Amino acid sequence: MDIPDWVQDAIFYQIFPDRFAKSGRLAENGFQFEAWDSPPTPHGFKGGDLYGAAEKLDYLQDLGITAIYLNPVFASASNHRYHTYDYYQVDPLLGGNDALRHLLDEAHKRKMHVILDGVFNHASRGFWQFHHVLESGAASPYKDWFHFDPDRLNGKKYWGAYPSPEEVQAIQRKGTFEAIGYQGWWNLPALPKFKTETPAVRKFLFEAAEHWIRFGIDGWRLDVAGEIDDDSFWQEFRRRVRAINPEAYLVGEIWHEAQRWLQGDQFDATMNYLITAAALSFCGGAHLDMNVVNQAGGLQGRVHPMNAKEFGDEIDRVHDLYPQPVKYAQLNLLDSHDMPRFLSCVSNDKDSLKLAWLLLFTIPGAPCIYYGDEIGIDGHHDPECRKSFPWDASRWDLDLLAYLKACIKLRSSQPALRKGIYSRISSIETVHAFSRTASEEELLVVLNQANEVRSIDLATGTLASIQGRVIFGHAEVQKKPHGLHLKVPARAGVVIV
Repeated sequence: MDIPDWVQDAIFYQIFPDRFAKSGRLAENGFQFEAWDSPPTPHGFKGGDLYGAAEKLDYLQDLGITAIYLNPVFASASNHRYHTYDYYQVDPLLGGNDALRHLLDEAHKRKMHVILDGVFNHASRGFWQFHHVLESGAASPYKDWFHFDPDRLNGKKYWGAYPSPEEVQAIQRKGTFEAIGYQGWWNLPALPKFKTETPAVRKFLFEAAEHWIRFGIDGWRLDVAGEIDDDSFWQEFRRRVRAINPEAYLVGEIWHEAQRWLQGDQFDATMNYLITAAALSFCGGAHLDMNVVNQAGGLQGRVHPMNAKEFGDEIDRVHDLYPQPVKYAQLNLLDSHDMPRFLSCVSNDKDSLKLAWLLLFTIPGAPCIYYGDEIGIDGHHDPECRKSFPWDASRWDLDLLAYLKACIKLRSSQPALRKGIYSRISSIETVHAFSRTASEEELLVVLNQANEVRSIDLATGTLASIQGRVIFGHAEVQKKPHGLHLKVPARAGVVIV
């Protein structure tokens, strides 16, 4: 499988551009934005831009970040920019194409990779080809670009692209196609769904993807990729992108098992929400706030308190779903713009977050940090999970920041944590232990979810080269004739060589 080598070594950082950093360069244009520190709103703009993100690259480099995943940056009338109306222009509120050029150049100088969010399943009501059909009906040459009701196309009924209250109720009963004349993604009128079987649509989307790869981006995160239910679309997408940059990373947003898309001919990886759910379940445990967790539809039914055995079984199950190279390319995350912040899911218990971070940085796959988690930003579901980054360091949780930096340094300094074989050693009650082995290097990772110190005995047979030296965390370690005896602190993890 031709998965880019750089991904297994990468530490990703996800940036929501409107909320991460504001440069001041665009304020000179007289734009009016919400106050940066005011609570986020569904439709409000804070004014973050790509020049601001570039100014914070030194901060990210100091944190240990080597790759950036940007939420959508193309022209859009929404703060999250999943409502694309021009696939060839970076939003002027973000600084336009010149700002992306500047960010890429500055990131690449620091040997950071940058991937963009590709929204190829749906466009927006402002997208030219969609607007053309609203104006011209069946006479429009773009009538096959979206899923339109023939009665609206032929003028027998009027379009409801901006539905009335009565039409909103009709959408809830019948869906957008019948109620307002076209198929919206998840019946959202603002997001008309592309008809991706139309050759002209495929050509347009493939060429847009190729354009930005040539521009210099290092890959695509593919929004709601499973909604384009067509293997041939993604196979051709991969062929075209990889013909331009053989090292481009392709990661699909799929919240469930994804074997279909991870056979080597479509995506390199997915956003690994299966690991998210497992991390919440074990590391959060009794601290889980299920009312908050269940605000994320993709996590419903997947998260519940787990003991070590249940957790170990789930990690093994998830790892066994995919070929070995895919395991090391998965984008492992604890939260994102599409779910409540991890801290809020675990009732703001910081030990749960630390335990989950250590897991994230010691298992196979590329860790991804959602902007601001490292300084203690919390927040329920959208819009609260999209708060502005507080750049006043007096508001930061410096203990969390130091712990994350230590996790990143650990992973970056230990090749076995990036490339080594994962082996489950023991999962008993509250303690999960596993090893990572590469060449002559072997590390033991032990996680204790309990509120008390836990003792554990591990047989030497499975840990032949472990000497008992702690390189991360704290634990009492005794070498015995037939193995190791450990005492692991409450709500903590340890790494031993």
